[in-house]
Amino acid sequence: MKKLLQNFTALVLFCFCAVSFAQKDFQGKAYYMSKTTMDLDEWGGREMTPEQKKRIEERMKSFLEKEYILTFNKEESIYKEDEKLEAPGSGRGWGGFSGGFTGGPKYKNVKSKELLQDQEFFGKQFLIKDELKSLEWKMGTETKQIGQYTCFKATATKTVDGFDWRSMRRRRGDDDKDKKEGEKKNDSIKKDDDPMSEIEVPKTIEVVAWYTPQVPINQGPDDYWGLPGLILEINADRTTILCTKIVMNPDEKEEIEKPKKGDEVTKAEYNEIITKKMQEMREMYGGRRGNRGGRGRRN
Repeated sequence: MKKLLQNFTALVLFCFCAVSFAQKDFQGKAYYMSKTTMDLDEWGGREMTPEQKKRIEERMKSFLEKEYILTFNKEESIYKEDEKLEAPGSGRGWGGFSGGFTGGPKYKNVKSKELLQDQEFFGKQFLIKDELKSLEWKMGTETKQIGQYTCFKATATKTVDGFDWRSMRRRRGDDDKDKKEGEKKNDSIKKDDDPMSEIEVPKTIEVVAWYTPQVPINQGPDDYWGLPGLILEINADRTTILCTKIVMNPDEKEEIEKPKKGDEVTKAEYNEIITKKMQEMREMYGGRRGNRGGRGRRN
């Protein structure tokens, strides 16, 4: 009975808000904090001292913890990092790695199903243009409060992009192989030639979303959208995205502009470019290792 009353109240609230929003050309801003956890022990951290771990965690903080702003209206939104001045050496060292895998401003149009993303990869600018794809959300009845907003739970299974660094992990079984003396030498050569061979990305992850009908638009942070209310929280694998503030109809409205710079490519074409570049880097890296090994043998 309690759940039924909650659902009825939410439905009435949704209808009231939807009418209110439809009566005027509104705009809003939602501020999010994104945090990705990384287990250093998985990447050889067991051999580090607590002091070494702490230093690395501090350097990685600006890489793993970011703030974003989602500017939206009835049909469009743009999601971009709220960039702040960083202390020297605090995170850009890791940004050289992440720069090829994390995107720039992301534009979504839920009416035309258009997705645009500004992306720089190794100094070259790309404009990723693709169809906006939705997840198959399973609606739940569980609720919780986020700030002043009542939120409902929804879950989905998401296919993971092979270059999504947030879900990258060390390939399981490597430690067991290294314990076998007969395979240890061959594995070491393989890893030297191909440093990416130890990394894997799961094919799918489970996503938990919390959305509020009090802001009746089907927008959300990052790639997420398609629910009957603004998504205020996302839990996906090792990443949590949480809304910290919403500003409706700000005094100074910001035009939602589509990204325009860069060579236009689809997501599939962009991934092909990354794959080719990574292969070139592996061959260069392996070649240098091989040359050094050859010189060592001649000596």
